[in-house]
Amino acid sequence: MIKKYRNTAHIFKFPNIDLGKREDFLILGKSGVGKTTFLYLLAGLLKPISGKIIINKIEFNSLTKNKLDEFRGRNIGLVFQKKHPIKSFNVIENLKARLFLVKKIEILLTQLNIAELKKSNIHKLSEGQLQRLGIALSVIHNPQVILADKPTSSLDDENCKIVIELLKHQAKQANANLIVITHDQRIKPFFQNSIAL
Repeated sequence: MIKKYRNTAHIFKFPNIDLGKREDFLILGKSGVGKTTFLYLLAGLLKPISGKIIINKIEFNSLTKNKLDEFRGRNIGLVFQKKHPIKSFNVIENLKARLFLVKKIEILLTQLNIAELKKSNIHKLSEGQLQRLGIALSVIHNPQVILADKPTSSLDDENCKIVIELLKHQAKQANANLIVITHDQRIKPFFQNSIAL
């Protein structure tokens, strides 16, 4: 897959990835090699110059914008480096805004050990709690693929391990592929499949 931004001569070339059901994958690389660009391509947030992105036999990067948004909403869960909850909502309202399945929300909050925070305001959550909420937001709709952008880069060793184990567990629960893009070498032992950009 190839991507070139306007007003720049630099071209990003990315390797092919072929994952079986429920396989996970780690993409490592230094700053500036295009890790986040790759993630945005895989999520359909950017379009490649060449190459295909196929999920469930659907080449979704060739869909119209409306169809692409619908496909992404149903099939892809995104865990961004920066947290993106709606700040005027509390924890449970953020999840309900994503999907109106109250029973599933309660189970998910319990699995992520933040059930007692469901009525909490977003600005009162710690970084670790926001990270868990980000994971919940990414898996609440049972996506086929979970894409995580540098999910551990600001965490200490203990919380790094906790977050990766949570991501892997939630991907397994959702029968989803997990793809993590990061420069954090600490998480390499958690993945059987990995490449370096």
